[in-house]
Amino acid sequence: MTVDDFQLPPARWPRLQLFEFTDLPGLPMPLRRWLGDYLRGIVTLTRLFEPAAPRIARLLRGAGTDQVVDLCSGAGGPWPALAPFVEASLGMPIHVHLTDLHPDPGAWAWIEARAHRGVTGHPGSVRADRVPDALPGVRTLFDGFHHLPPAAARAVLADASRMRVPILTAEAVERSLAGLVGVLFSPLLVWLVTPFLRPPSIPRLLLTYVVPLVPFLVLWDGVVSVFRAYRPEELLALSAGLPGDMEWQVDRSRPRGPGATFLTGTPRQR
Repeated sequence: MTVDDFQLPPARWPRLQLFEFTDLPGLPMPLRRWLGDYLRGIVTLTRLFEPAAPRIARLLRGAGTDQVVDLCSGAGGPWPALAPFVEASLGMPIHVHLTDLHPDPGAWAWIEARAHRGVTGHPGSVRADRVPDALPGVRTLFDGFHHLPPAAARAVLADASRMRVPILTAEAVERSLAGLVGVLFSPLLVWLVTPFLRPPSIPRLLLTYVVPLVPFLVLWDGVVSVFRAYRPEELLALSAGLPGDMEWQVDRSRPRGPGATFLTGTPRQR
């Protein structure tokens, strides 16, 4: 089976691709940045991706590197707060390179000035399925895998597998009734956390509280994310039969309730 002709196994609740506003190239940069700021803020406050730290540390230790290449970084995801936890698990400093297909130099500069040392933004456009050799290191992808249709998602895993590069994908949403109910409260969370998001912005306040455009966009993207999320068995199907010799594992940070789902690919020892 090739990467391009892959199809997901049948499911009682089939995955729907749909669209998210953050996928649209024409979305104004301020709105894109504000949506990214909210997502970064909420995962930082909830510490939802903190359980990824020991998993990433194991991948770094196994690969013998201190370099992390984060794909589809958007506004930086959890890395500004996550890096110290990875370093504590690893016992040494790390270097995180944030990358994106459409990088935002302004967001990179703001993050680099305030984030943990060693977290930097890569200036050029980087495709998650064609990472350049100039960016070696363990690959991570937070809350971005569900954006990709199956063939594209499989291509991302195939690129890491061909290069025998460890990779971890992490998703905060799940395709379930509980996941759908949870995102319905996202407008309330937007109103609660916006005063604490940095950098402060009067236009963002106006489009959050006076004209609630930002809460609507967050709600839409959250609901769509639930319908696009890959189930654990689908993640394993996406990683099956890829070129290279990798061991793939899916697990959750919590067996029940709100938690993150991780897909980890590790090169087998030769």
